[in-house]
Amino acid sequence: MLLVGAVSVALAVESPDEVNTFIGTQDDGNTFPGASAPFGMIQVSPTADHWAGWKYDEARIRGFGHSFLSGAGCWEQGGHVSVLPVIGSIGPGKQFDTRRPESFDHRRYAARSTHDGEVGRAGYYRTRLVDYGGIDVEATALTRAAAERYTFAGSAETAHILVNVGQANERHQVVSSDIHVVGDNAVEGSVVTQSFCGGARYTTWFRLQFNRPFTAKGTWNGSGGVEGSGDSTNTYGLNGAWLTFDLGRDRAVEVVSALSLVDGDGARNNLLAEGHDDRGLRSFEQMHALARARWKQELDLVALDGGSAGDRTVFRTAQYHAHLQPLTASDADGRYRGYDNALHSAAGWTYYAYFSLWDTYRAQNQWLALVRPQVARDIAQSLLAIEREGGWLPRWGYANFETNIMTGDPVTPFLVDLWRAGALRRREEDAWHALRRNAFEMPPAASRHAGRSGNVSYLQNGFVQFDKRWPAKGMDADPHYGASATLEYALADCALSQFADALGQTQDATVLRARSQNWKSIWDDTLRDADLGHTGFPRPRVADGSWYGGGDYTPRSEGGFHEGTAWQYQWLAQHDVVGLSQAMGGRDSAVKRLDDFFAYPALQADPAGAARREWVVGPYDYYNQYRYNPNNEADLHAPWMYTLLATPWKTATVVRAAQHLFTEGPAGVTGNDDLGAMSAWYLFSALGIFPAVPGSGQFLLHAPRFPGVTLDLGEASGRLSLRAPGASGGDVQYVSGVRIDGRQHHPVWVDWAQLRAARSIDFDLSTVPPVDGWGTRAADLPVSRCASTSASTP
Repeated sequence: MLLVGAVSVALAVESPDEVNTFIGTQDDGNTFPGASAPFGMIQVSPTADHWAGWKYDEARIRGFGHSFLSGAGCWEQGGHVSVLPVIGSIGPGKQFDTRRPESFDHRRYAARSTHDGEVGRAGYYRTRLVDYGGIDVEATALTRAAAERYTFAGSAETAHILVNVGQANERHQVVSSDIHVVGDNAVEGSVVTQSFCGGARYTTWFRLQFNRPFTAKGTWNGSGGVEGSGDSTNTYGLNGAWLTFDLGRDRAVEVVSALSLVDGDGARNNLLAEGHDDRGLRSFEQMHALARARWKQELDLVALDGGSAGDRTVFRTAQYHAHLQPLTASDADGRYRGYDNALHSAAGWTYYAYFSLWDTYRAQNQWLALVRPQVARDIAQSLLAIEREGGWLPRWGYANFETNIMTGDPVTPFLVDLWRAGALRRREEDAWHALRRNAFEMPPAASRHAGRSGNVSYLQNGFVQFDKRWPAKGMDADPHYGASATLEYALADCALSQFADALGQTQDATVLRARSQNWKSIWDDTLRDADLGHTGFPRPRVADGSWYGGGDYTPRSEGGFHEGTAWQYQWLAQHDVVGLSQAMGGRDSAVKRLDDFFAYPALQADPAGAARREWVVGPYDYYNQYRYNPNNEADLHAPWMYTLLATPWKTATVVRAAQHLFTEGPAGVTGNDDLGAMSAWYLFSALGIFPAVPGSGQFLLHAPRFPGVTLDLGEASGRLSLRAPGASGGDVQYVSGVRIDGRQHHPVWVDWAQLRAARSIDFDLSTVPPVDGWGTRAADLPVSRCASTSASTP
């Protein structure tokens, strides 16, 4: 507080300082605490024993890697080009024994660290290594270049920087690497690593340039260390270089680094473009000032009014995590390496890579389209470039390769939502042809892409057959999870039918709308959950059309569903709520089933604590479950099924209970954050709008968490204020009325056009559920173009 006379004035906290990058670094949130720019190509963060990089309770740091993904759920997530500052002797029989290569293994030389004085905020990270006499490590990052500063305590006259290119994150295998000392102040080289979930190999080139010359050097590999050497190459083994600095009175060493997925010149040019100014190499403080300004500009796209300090930290950190990916993949000169492994140029736009589409199509995609329309346009252009150069649209793209991880057809609702947001303007025809081919065909056997690998049976029979033996181009294939793949295809077909209608492709639109009803083809109206008394659930079929599992199969069985059961996946027909509720025995029965799914009475009694007791708790507890899984994407829209069934006050109860799972601490993210997917869910939940039906362009309304939020929607749309006087993160609150630009708004939803045109949306809140009030009339519910027109089900 600043005292002015007798008046106390609260000093404003700038948005980068409201970010806590340690949120999600425990309990397999799999976020990283280090420094990154928005959508940055390079990240600097510690690595330790965990396969995702570093967990908050790790005791020792192996090094500071320069490539990370935030919140992904598979191994091989980066950490390569790992740097660690040390004090000690190098040579035969010494601490770093050149005759014993194992002494250069980062598992051995890792340093203990402390949380005392540790800082993690947007664009800046600091920690202290308590070994090697005590060393303070700081990191900051711009889009294509980063900077570190190592400050050595004690009285040692010399220090070393170990640059390890033969090892990366735990379980991230380095296939081959080379490192070269350049002059007396730089190292560069390349690292070939195995991509995500055992995918294809890809290459990262790097350059590190120091702010002063080193006085000695050496390299190591699997044979040991060689003093004075400046070059080393190895395959599947240890590899790296050490650089020795005279400390003298200046106890700090600074280094600026850059990466490229293109070539060595790309790394050098990226470092020159962002790590230098007219006077030469930028200092750490200069880099940090630029990084902070960049994050302030990014985070200030959302202005928060009110909320506790904790609420603001959780929101800002979710915003931060949602803006880390996809990663910039084009170099400063516009060059990028395409899915054909050839070089291309992105002239006047940014080429992005690393697309976790199965996760991000549900919320993070729409979030970026809302507040970062230019990024959304470049994302759309990047996906079309992948199709053009690689021959097919991606599902889970890593670097410049398709991994074929996860199931379904996420790229279709992803791109249709971008079309709804205007991000495909003047590219509609290109997108349509790519999406249509994806929906109606399959990639050839020689293609790296799997596409809709279940189309063989889906197009003929209306369902994806369940077949665990189906050959996969990677870890997953749609027939391995036939039931969930069928639901995902049907949802995607509904989205694509709307795009087809808009383009005048009426025949295809009719076919796609009919196919959107294919969720019914796997609905077994005899399948019963005996404990809870509900009958009728989705169930996998095998190739001949018979049900999988026989009489022992239950809605809690794991077979046929990807990371879930029939209980979670039964709600993945939100494009046809009419038909789904009919299949469940009518609206009242569907609402009762939702009540059991969410343990609704328990949430009413204890909205702050019941979710952790009653819902799925572990981030990987996918199977044999019958309750809501807030840790995974497949059922994240389920709270809004209440709204679509004209009981919006129940959505309010469930959303508020779920928000209690997002906290300020290291365990403050539910499950893997999945490249910002879970964080984007939280952002929408806090704003009072949610895109529950992919491809529809509709956002369902619910009670906001903050009294006021102003969104910068870009130059074309201006600013939108969401106002909810009295809103808080305490008790459950309900919407009793909505006004858009001062006019009463009765529907429970708004669409993209309304969001762009509006200047304000005002929510009236109540502590009493509006059982007969706002949002309870059928006339105010959204009408789906894919809704059932008959009361009958298969």
